[in-house]
Amino acid sequence: MGIKFKKGNYYIDYRAYGRRIREKIGTSRKLAESVLHKRKLAIAEGRFLDMKKKVVRIRFEDFAKEYLKIHSASKRSYRGDFECIQILNRFFGGRYLHEITTLDIEKFKTERCKEVSHATVNRNLAVLRSMFSRAVEWKKLTENPGKPVKLFKLNNQRLRYLEEDEMKRLLDACTGHTKPMVIVALLTGMRRGEILSLKWTDCDFKRDVIRLVKTKNNETRTIPMNSKVKSTLIRVPKRKNSPYIFCTKTGKPYKDIKTGWWTAIRKCGIIDFRFHDLRHTFASHLVMSGVDLNTVRELLGHKSLDMTLRYSHLSPDHKKRAVDILDKRMDTFWTLSGSYQNLEKVDISQLLDNIKVT
Repeated sequence: MGIKFKKGNYYIDYRAYGRRIREKIGTSRKLAESVLHKRKLAIAEGRFLDMKKKVVRIRFEDFAKEYLKIHSASKRSYRGDFECIQILNRFFGGRYLHEITTLDIEKFKTERCKEVSHATVNRNLAVLRSMFSRAVEWKKLTENPGKPVKLFKLNNQRLRYLEEDEMKRLLDACTGHTKPMVIVALLTGMRRGEILSLKWTDCDFKRDVIRLVKTKNNETRTIPMNSKVKSTLIRVPKRKNSPYIFCTKTGKPYKDIKTGWWTAIRKCGIIDFRFHDLRHTFASHLVMSGVDLNTVRELLGHKSLDMTLRYSHLSPDHKKRAVDILDKRMDTFWTLSGSYQNLEKVDISQLLDNIKVT
């Protein structure tokens, strides 16, 4: 905020009624300083009428209702958004949308930390920033005051996976529609939301692949079906006039599987295990079976290898395998050059004794 010089011209930068305003003044800094002073004085005295008329006066809680109705209504996250907005109304209710500043949101972040975990605060902030983004799109604000507020850095490196005997116990405990969902999750690494929204048209039983169009990363992902996944899906009862694989008798897709899932978890006696950990189980056993990390990344739908690297320690010999591959590849070179034969004649223990530490 203030005066900036860019490409031969001076610009003034200030805020009025919750909006950030930039004006091009010209080549004179003195004039820019004078205009900026007048603007600030007019705002302070309430004489900045042209700008004031453009402000949409809507209270936070009223806009929240509009946001839920238009933006969240068709999403699976509606319930989460609704509960989050109830919390946000406690802090921002009664205030006009354009009056809420970045500082106000920072204060909310600080106060909320006293009540809940950083992960929950991040979810609250994500909804709040989404609300302000929609307000900008719908011409009710000119900028998002929540954008500069940084989320907490979280440790998302939890890696709980099932051993083979635990997988058997879990599958034996699953019943009804829960069992095929668990099998699909274990053998494809699909997320819960991807499984719940899976349609028959997503499955190509001739080519044995599942094509996911709506994913967390908004990118299409293709997952091969092995024989167990294929036979499991084929056995799922197909509901008339419903495109969904996992749905109720009326054809509506299941919104969640909490009841069946936690009943099975309690029954089989597995501790500290969530549905999402089935995805970790899928990836962990692939890595332990020798599948390379990049292939695992593609199957999981990770944009970068960083997320997949959490599984690397499960394959302690993967580096050894890498240099062994190079060793085999270089066999021909060593043989042709004669260097390999010469190297074999050298006593390795003698070479190690001759190494000097400098």
